[in-house]
Amino acid sequence: MASTFHSIETAKRSILTQTAALNTTGHNVANANTEGYSRQVVNMKASLSMEAYGVNRSISPGQLGTGVEFDSITRIRNVFLDGQFRGENSSNGRWTIQAENLSKLEGIMNEPSDSGLRAVLDKFWQAWSDLSKDPENSTARKIVLETGVAMTDAINYMNRQLDNLSADLTTSIGMKDQEAIGYLSSIADLNASIARLEGLGDDANDLRDQRDLLTDKLSKIVNITVTEEETGYNIMMGTTPLLQGNAVQVQQAPAGDPSASFLMQGYAAGTLQGGEAYGIIYSRDSYVVDSKAQLNNLVNTIMNGRIENIPIPAGSMLPEGTVVKQDTTVTVNGADQLVTAGSPLPANSVLKSATTIDVNGFNGLHQLGFTLNGTTDRGLPFFVGTDAGSLRINPAILSNSNLLATSLRTEGAGTGAVVKGNNTLALLMSSLNEAKFTAADGTQSTVNSQYAAMVGILGVKAEEAQRQAENSDILVTQVESHRQSISGVSLDEELSNMMKFQHAYTSAARFMTTFDQLLDKLINSTGIVGR
Repeated sequence: MASTFHSIETAKRSILTQTAALNTTGHNVANANTEGYSRQVVNMKASLSMEAYGVNRSISPGQLGTGVEFDSITRIRNVFLDGQFRGENSSNGRWTIQAENLSKLEGIMNEPSDSGLRAVLDKFWQAWSDLSKDPENSTARKIVLETGVAMTDAINYMNRQLDNLSADLTTSIGMKDQEAIGYLSSIADLNASIARLEGLGDDANDLRDQRDLLTDKLSKIVNITVTEEETGYNIMMGTTPLLQGNAVQVQQAPAGDPSASFLMQGYAAGTLQGGEAYGIIYSRDSYVVDSKAQLNNLVNTIMNGRIENIPIPAGSMLPEGTVVKQDTTVTVNGADQLVTAGSPLPANSVLKSATTIDVNGFNGLHQLGFTLNGTTDRGLPFFVGTDAGSLRINPAILSNSNLLATSLRTEGAGTGAVVKGNNTLALLMSSLNEAKFTAADGTQSTVNSQYAAMVGILGVKAEEAQRQAENSDILVTQVESHRQSISGVSLDEELSNMMKFQHAYTSAARFMTTFDQLLDKLINSTGIVGR
């Protein structure tokens, strides 16, 4: 038969179990807005039933239940969704960073606008056109120089901004290296704490939530694969181990040397393929480097890009050695002679018929003409420098506008004074906005078209990165919504559970009170008849 106090024990187990359930519900409600928190549940089960003792066996049918107990308090978590979220989070981190940096590059280009390089180029060509109307006008000459300075300043400033962006991205790599190492160190500490607590038989639910939250944040920085072993989380970046148990496998880069970081090494090895770190390095080494190369190519094209078939009118006097592209009659010291196509012009030759020539860029064309310095010296290179950062107007020309070459004529048979009012070269210079330059890569286009292509390519990249970032935002939101539908705290559900556990607790307490009254009657009121 059952023990006299059997029901009291049954009621006690119920009260203890419902108390644990209520405490857990309160914990869920308290953490409803806690980042990374997973709702917890008390896993109840019927306690082991017993057979009433007899001489051989119980004479009562069936086994006697002993109530309820709980064997664990576990958190609700879906490992598959965790892995999916981290993968999408890594992709989102990459595309978001790339879209942001492409947007910055678009801001540097500042096109289309009234203050971008395209507008400055247009003003430069227009200044030459205005000068061609009055080549001896000192004001027009100074305007040419001022617009030229404005153009070189715009290119120099753009180059500095690209350098600054590259430096900022390099600094960001060091910061992301430090941030990632910090997350890995914290996860390693949590691995050790969780292993210690759960080795004693407890469920380290809150510590596991903290570890998962840090792992999620780490996935925003780098692409990771997470496996759980007895010692805790093992984290890999591609084939590179980042964390094993409580031991971080990578070192933080020395201060001021982000190139030594595990992020840069992983990028070079191809194991870093996602996350904000990838987006930063890719933006620096691809977008910024490409933009600088294109800007330098534009500068080199302006200065030295080959321009074919420049039309030179009759009466012009070209430098000795200039190669004509068609049979041309020239006058040399009063005598006519024929210069065949592909041959160089002799000294002091004046064109008797129009011809065409090729020149090397703006500088090459400027060096064909005569200045206002009172001699027959040819023009100097208009631009000096080797790239977008060092491009300048020739200091000699900048300090003396009379050194601007505008004329291709001399008086008499080619040995007389320069015809200062001749505007042949100035007209040719102003027409270069429509001339096709052959760039270093062999492509042919106008300077404006080359710059427009540079801006257009950047715009396409920015649009694609923005599209990818928006798509990844949607995917991250979807996966997180699925995770929250499983792991998140619903206050309505918790309120319902609270009422259910409260009623169960009240009923268990009432059950205990009832048996207390029965036992009081049995113990205190039995056997007193006749007293």
